[in-house]
Amino acid sequence: MYKFNVPDMTCGHCAGTVQRAVKLVDAQAEVAVDLGRKLVEVRSSAPQERIGEAIRKAGYEYSLATR
Repeated sequence: MYKFNVPDMTCGHCAGTVQRAVKLVDAQAEVAVDLGRKLVEVRSSAPQERIGEAIRKAGYEYSLATR
């Protein structure tokens, strides 16, 4: 599982945009968004770098979450 901190994600629209971006990389990915913690958890067979790049291309900076 990959975990990304996405500090600019502030609303449901943002969460939906990030989820759609991840699904474009891997349609089978499981994506969980916690807006309060600004955390995105992704279970995917795609490389972490591709998921992160999709989040960035959707307009959101991220960092890898350590927990």
